[in-house]
Amino acid sequence: MAPQLSWIGLGNMGRGMCKNLVEKSDLDKPLIIFNRTTRRARDLQVQLPHGKSTVVETIEDAVGKADIIFTCLGDDAAITDAISTALKGNVKGKLFVDCSTVHPDTTNKLSMSIEEKGAHFVACPVFGAPAMAESGQLVCVLAGPKALVEKVKPYCKGVMGRAEIDFSDQAPGKATHLKIIGNTFILNMVETLSEGHTLAEKSGLGSDNLHTFIETMFPGPYTAYSGRLMSGDYYKREEPLFGVDLARKDAKHALSLATDAGVRMKDVEVADGHLADVQKAKGSKGDIAGIYGVVRQEAGLKFEN
Repeated sequence: MAPQLSWIGLGNMGRGMCKNLVEKSDLDKPLIIFNRTTRRARDLQVQLPHGKSTVVETIEDAVGKADIIFTCLGDDAAITDAISTALKGNVKGKLFVDCSTVHPDTTNKLSMSIEEKGAHFVACPVFGAPAMAESGQLVCVLAGPKALVEKVKPYCKGVMGRAEIDFSDQAPGKATHLKIIGNTFILNMVETLSEGHTLAEKSGLGSDNLHTFIETMFPGPYTAYSGRLMSGDYYKREEPLFGVDLARKDAKHALSLATDAGVRMKDVEVADGHLADVQKAKGSKGDIAGIYGVVRQEAGLKFEN
């Protein structure tokens, strides 16, 4: 008999991941869904196959009837608070799988708290944009005891993701450690593209010509983000794809890891400074790609292209 699954957290990533769990995995019971804003959970439910999900209004209800609980929340405080609430009930024998992007110390503390209550824990942060979450093309990073990781894998490759990075029998925090460092590659990519497109425009090459080079040499994320910059998507959308607040949280964690290790990440420092300006200009609706607007302003252009 397949285990009862529940899902906590329906942000940009969580919605697509949740959808693929319902549509692609072999669930013989409706997926239990909880979101702090219940309306978002109801809106998702109507998009899912009839009878394949059920919405609950408390974390206690999401955890109480589940064998495996997936969580995907925005920051360290949110996941810590959610797990704290979950652990107030009887969780003995349950498996918690956290897909949040948080500091590795937070992940390891969550693991200890969960294990102290007789439950189990696997870290499973993911790489990929919301569109990849929607299409089931994420890269899942799994860490924790091998036997527990094996219980999670049926919901990763071929369901929520296209590939797995397996850190079995390593501390759960190793998964989020990789995720934080990996996200600096994305941040630096956006910074590089923003500076390149701004220089191309001001020096007379033109953004179209630069984009032709990018899509020829760097197909994939570079080309996708280059397209976002050129189309103005970085300032036009109502809901950010990669919110500036979350991007700065990741940058802060990376810089903290670097400081503790005696490493200087100057690229991240520059990009984070630009993110701070995006926050000032756009508030919580700002997107990581808004770095382009800030770099443009520094060059004497308008924020909007």
